[in-house]
Amino acid sequence: MIITVTPPSPHEKDQWLPLWRGYLDFYRTDLSEEITDLTWRRCFDLHEPLYMLVARHDGAWRGFAILVLHRSTWAKEDYCYLEDLFTAPEARGQGVATALIEAGADLARAYGCSRYYWLTEDSNHTAQVLYDKIGRKSGFIQYVKPL
Repeated sequence: MIITVTPPSPHEKDQWLPLWRGYLDFYRTDLSEEITDLTWRRCFDLHEPLYMLVARHDGAWRGFAILVLHRSTWAKEDYCYLEDLFTAPEARGQGVATALIEAGADLARAYGCSRYYWLTEDSNHTAQVLYDKIGRKSGFIQYVKPL
């Protein structure tokens, strides 16, 4: 499978929505249409530090990644957080996630970031097999306090 990774065009929201909904279903969550629309718009707003990448095969969307550039108190360079990563179920195991992660690393390098990182659920063992090959565990455990 030949995979190309590029930013999407603003008029491609209809191609993104089924993948976005699949991603939300995978993580057993539901977001309002308002948040979904806001996320899409932010990915095209030059004043926002959000960037979307799309993996395509034969022109069809096979996956997406959304990255966030942010400041750090531990470095003068920005960090790049791969916040969202999803591969269409029918395209899994075909290099889509790897292509998106590597393209995200290229974006992080292009912006001069000194760290590129992501999280996954500890029950997502399938993804961890890939992540263990291309990254390293940080040794940190994330905690969340509801607000």
